[in-house]
Amino acid sequence: MVFLKLGRSIYMPMVNKIRGKETVESRIDNIQENVWNRLEKDLEQAGYKMDYPKEIILAAFKEERILQVFSKDYNGIKLIKEYPFTAFSGELGPKLKEGDKQIPEGIYKVEYLNPNSSYYLSIKVSYPNEFDKSKTEFTNVSEMGGDIFIHGKSATIGCIPIGDEAIEEVFLLTQKAMNNTIKVIISPRDFRVNSNYPKIEKIDWENELYDIINNELKTLPSR
Repeated sequence: MVFLKLGRSIYMPMVNKIRGKETVESRIDNIQENVWNRLEKDLEQAGYKMDYPKEIILAAFKEERILQVFSKDYNGIKLIKEYPFTAFSGELGPKLKEGDKQIPEGIYKVEYLNPNSSYYLSIKVSYPNEFDKSKTEFTNVSEMGGDIFIHGKSATIGCIPIGDEAIEEVFLLTQKAMNNTIKVIISPRDFRVNSNYPKIEKIDWENELYDIINNELKTLPSR
């Protein structure tokens, strides 16, 4: 098996050898110039005139149907750009099992980039995390579901679609920051502007989950 080096110590199988002809590098080469032209002003406002941020945070809000991308450095955390969801499935509340059509809720990380997605480009989110696993009633983790991505196009079942042009931008920003762990916050709503926690009938631990998410959101600047 051939492996692709994504960072100083991160190696992932080259998915193009199995699913398609593109590599992360070939995708980046194809889109980088156009994406830079689209992002240049946003990056300059965040303090990046000639380069991309080395560390980013992704925050998705289900009720608002918005994905926000933040840079993080010694100057603090700044919003680079936000992107509307192009489709949505499920309702407020965490993902509990395979096939429930729910977008997960919690604190995750980017696992890898897929340059050959059926939805153009995609970014793998690390659902289920340890908190999810601690709350499940299943003994087999696979029954919790998986394969959660941020991706292009405008269709989804439990993922976060943002359209093709938007995923090019987020894909590139993510690739440039892959040497550092990329946090992905998925929240039922933006608690920075609406602090009320949704009541989720199927569980009794939503307040515990939302306290964790809320504490992370407090570190981010609001719009």
